[in-house]
Amino acid sequence: MAVTVVVCAYTMKRWHDLVEACTAIDAQTVKPAQVILVIDHNDELELRARTELATAHPLLSVQPNRRSRGLSGARNTAIDACTTPLIAFLDDDACPDERWLEGLVRPCAEPKVWITGGHSEPRWPGVRPRWFPPEFDWVVGSSYLGMPQRESDVRNVHGCSMAFRSEVFARVGQFDEGLGRVGTLPVGCEETELCIRLAQSIPQARIRYVPSSQVKHRVSVDRIRLGYFIRRCYSEGLSKAQIGRLVGASAGTSDERDYARKVLPAGVRAGLGRAIRGDLDGFLRASAIVTGLAITTVGYARGLAAGDSTGASRRMTATRR
Repeated sequence: MAVTVVVCAYTMKRWHDLVEACTAIDAQTVKPAQVILVIDHNDELELRARTELATAHPLLSVQPNRRSRGLSGARNTAIDACTTPLIAFLDDDACPDERWLEGLVRPCAEPKVWITGGHSEPRWPGVRPRWFPPEFDWVVGSSYLGMPQRESDVRNVHGCSMAFRSEVFARVGQFDEGLGRVGTLPVGCEETELCIRLAQSIPQARIRYVPSSQVKHRVSVDRIRLGYFIRRCYSEGLSKAQIGRLVGASAGTSDERDYARKVLPAGVRAGLGRAIRGDLDGFLRASAIVTGLAITTVGYARGLAAGDSTGASRRMTATRR
């Protein structure tokens, strides 16, 4: 099945990552029919990409984001331009191994598989921070401890590395431009909402996680600080509350409830166990897990309250009219 690879970029700070990603796409064992690079409202980056990348990579076309500013709008711009039956998305700071695309495409030979997602390994700036628990690697856009270890059906894939049948967008619509990252704002979950929307519309559709499809996702220095960790957890809670309003709270938090009940307590026990044996890093990781869960819960509660307030305001306005 012919596949288009889409990369969305917004900042010159990731130029070297972008060059590396484009080079790795050229080296795939499964060759894409086309590669679309969408530049999100950055004229300088767009000019440099047209001048340097488009000439170096024959399959690559550079397009400006013609939709709302942000990742969802940029992805939708690419979807509008695609003509292939499959569309794969890769983050601009992720470098795929040579079988990345092959892994995402292969399960789509099964007609019931509509979406696939791959494994993202964090590429730390130096060594992994001692306090950073692997259960929270999603904070830096990577696969985390608690995800399946083998190929499995899942509720949703993650945006760093994923592929969709183009029919998904024809049947249930594109990415919600009210969700998703805009610049450095640490929010997301637009791919989660779309996956849930598909499952609700077409219950027999399967979403497949393929850990053998791998990318290395660069972690910038600012993302290994505790302040970013806290902001990202809080924003995740806000995003999940917003998704709950769109698709229903039960569907929007089903995986998260299992994660909070099973994965996180196991991580705390493991960290405290290591601390008792003299490894104080274990105590730091256990503390980070508790902090991360608490902050995410606060963000979720605030998001629900904001939604209820907005809904009440709209109802009052409608009543006055």
